[in-house]
Amino acid sequence: MTAASLIISAVSMGGLGAALSIFLAFADKKLRVEEDPRIEAIAGILPNTNCGGCGYPGCRMLAEALLAGTAPSNACVAGGSDTAKALAALLGADASEHKRKVAVVLCKGGTAEAERRAQYRGEMTCTAANLTGGDKSCTYGCLGYGECVDACKFDAMAMNANGLPVVFFDKCVGCGACARACPRDIIEMHPEDHKLFVYCKSKDKGAHAKKVCKVSCIACGLCVKDCSVPGGIALKDNLAVVNYGLAPQNDESVKRCPTKCILSGIEEKVTKAAFYASQPKKTG
Repeated sequence: MTAASLIISAVSMGGLGAALSIFLAFADKKLRVEEDPRIEAIAGILPNTNCGGCGYPGCRMLAEALLAGTAPSNACVAGGSDTAKALAALLGADASEHKRKVAVVLCKGGTAEAERRAQYRGEMTCTAANLTGGDKSCTYGCLGYGECVDACKFDAMAMNANGLPVVFFDKCVGCGACARACPRDIIEMHPEDHKLFVYCKSKDKGAHAKKVCKVSCIACGLCVKDCSVPGGIALKDNLAVVNYGLAPQNDESVKRCPTKCILSGIEEKVTKAAFYASQPKKTG
């Protein structure tokens, strides 16, 4: 190839590249979809933790839904009432009342209470352990490997010395990440004014339930009888179930429970400071 041919080829390629660059710049300008500047304003109000508690994959998607009017101003559970009010003001919407929700771990069967049937040697996650049933005889209770704690982005949970996850009432934002992470669905999201809980998920008959866990519900029915409102608590599949639309949120139904699996008013007592103050001090 002669020098002239090389020069012609280089010039041709350079000209083609320049033409394509001009075309792409023109196309970008003509086809660009302008983003509403309010998206950035909304994103600036949201906590941008991408926790998924609102039902959207991330805060950016929620911002777009808020602007489109397909999500309410109080959709961000992590932001709470202050965020809801700020969003409502920006969007010119009514500030819907935000009722805070918190995670509740409905199992008290830890190392001291639950019978062991085997020694688990697999991957140390709840999801993996659940595939083989874990090491506890109770097949409904907490597996104890802390996958829910790992899922919490707000430092609102920890594993206690008894091998159970604990939610810090003063830190929980109600995003639901821990509940979604639990393979046994023992973590539920409840409005903070719910006080009465049955801390058991076992559907085994009473004798077996009590054998494998000291604090299991044995379906004795005493809480049902002691509830002042008919239908406030019922037995279903060998388990006491609270009807939050009827049951008084006090301790009238818990006093005669033989295993102390139904309790009232203990969630709000578990703050982060109180939890760490109650844990055994490490030595050495």
